[in-house]
Amino acid sequence: MRLSGIATADDKSGSDSVIDGAADAAEAASNSIWLDVAARSGFAVMALLHIVIGAIAIALVLGVPGQADPTGAIEQLAANPWGPAVMWASCAACAGLSLWQLSEATLRARHLPRGERLGKLISSGFLAVAYGSVGLSFAGFALGQRGDSGDSTRDFSTALARSPFGVPALVGLGLVIIGIGVYFIAKGFGKKFKEELHHFEGTRRGRLISMLGVTGHVAKGLALILTGLLFVIAAATNNPGSSTGLDGSLKALRDHPFGPYLLLAIGTGFIAYGAFALVRARFGRM
Repeated sequence: MRLSGIATADDKSGSDSVIDGAADAAEAASNSIWLDVAARSGFAVMALLHIVIGAIAIALVLGVPGQADPTGAIEQLAANPWGPAVMWASCAACAGLSLWQLSEATLRARHLPRGERLGKLISSGFLAVAYGSVGLSFAGFALGQRGDSGDSTRDFSTALARSPFGVPALVGLGLVIIGIGVYFIAKGFGKKFKEELHHFEGTRRGRLISMLGVTGHVAKGLALILTGLLFVIAAATNNPGSSTGLDGSLKALRDHPFGPYLLLAIGTGFIAYGAFALVRARFGRM
């Protein structure tokens, strides 16, 4: 029995060694220059999307029609003569960024303390899904499958509201989005984004990057809070069709006395966030 127990322990130890070795090999592969380039390209694509969304939001103030969300931004990019090539290249870049975030959530997180490991799994895992979804949107446009994100959000809200826990689930979703918005605002004012960059402290470039980071994160946080509020209001008024995502929340501002000014500020902030993301793509810590 003892010999059997020892053999079992040895087998388990050997199995753990094989798993650790495979994980180390996968982590080494994730540190390749190719994944680094793909991830940085993905950050650049996300930067471009934010700049276009910001420009569309500003245009809304001037009465120009448009869809101020990722789908609307992708549609603008697809309209140029090189549209299909841009769509597939952006899809590949987002896929690379999603894969990099997945490696952050799993392979690199192994070396963190337990509490930090869980936080990294949740944050980077969420980003991996988000960037992957944007990549799928690019692929959809490349294949000619174009949709309206406002309609998709409205349909999702309606389906969720009709589920057994519809209203609490809709409220919960709205509160989660509001919480993410508050996180972005806190990250902006606290300048936590500097941890993602190689530092340029004490330089003119550093002050400019800091200004872009604060303005961009706060603006994106406000937009997310507005989007989350629409979900909560939709649940409270039993009107799930009124939740139309980012585009709907920004367009709703136009009907309020100071709404156009806030919309203009958010649009400018999105452009600032896009500029910061370009810096992140070039000088970010990977």
